[in-house]
Amino acid sequence: MIYQGTLTKMQTEYGTPIQYYLVFDSGFLHLNQLLGKELTIEFQGYQCLNCGKAKKIFRQGFCYDCFMSSPAVGDWIMKPELSTAHLDIADRDLDYEKRVQLQPHVVYLALSSEVKVGVTRKTQVPTRWIDQGAVQAIPVVEVPNRYLAGITEVALKNHFADKTNWQKMLKNEYLNTDLVAERNKVFDWLPQEVKPYFSTTEKIILLDFPVVHYPLKVSSLNLDKTPQFSGKLSGIKGQYLFFEDGTVFNVRTYEGYVVKISL
Repeated sequence: MIYQGTLTKMQTEYGTPIQYYLVFDSGFLHLNQLLGKELTIEFQGYQCLNCGKAKKIFRQGFCYDCFMSSPAVGDWIMKPELSTAHLDIADRDLDYEKRVQLQPHVVYLALSSEVKVGVTRKTQVPTRWIDQGAVQAIPVVEVPNRYLAGITEVALKNHFADKTNWQKMLKNEYLNTDLVAERNKVFDWLPQEVKPYFSTTEKIILLDFPVVHYPLKVSSLNLDKTPQFSGKLSGIKGQYLFFEDGTVFNVRTYEGYVVKISL
């Protein structure tokens, strides 16, 4: 059986375990059903996720021109503290930025390797934690806009990592940590205007990934250097596919790449 289309990040359903899907225009693959089976990934070309043209992908599934102009990849995406829609100030497109920035956002602690702090729109809970490969997560604050979430994250970065150690995450290496206790430490570190939004929930979100076995050594598949790869699927975590030989494939890195997948 052959599936062909442009890669976008895997779609997920929260469950025990999490369910993963690769969605193409012509159909979808339910990846959990492929565990233990051989599949071949073959690079065919590019298609920008923004303009749809067959142009080389620059970053995040966008060609260079779109990456430099689209409001969907403004600097405030990676640095929420740079958000200005609440001030009626545009970065690239104020209408778009208001839609995204002026909605509830959650600042959270997640455990994927070490405890890390992060920001996500409330509508992306728990998807954001799944995509990061976190095994546990807990909200710290829920605020009404992206700017407040950003300044909270900046304050907490003095105390927690803000990036996942991806190699440790893939090997399932993490320190057992009491996230409720970690969250309860942070109140005094919060910006004054954020303190009224502090979360006191005791509920930790647990995430169970469909992995037969974790790799002992990690080797990343690079489609630009290895345009065709075959292997037996042994797990899925974050936005990575695991193969039996220790190869891992980060689907999100290759958004905008046109591939053929043969089963």
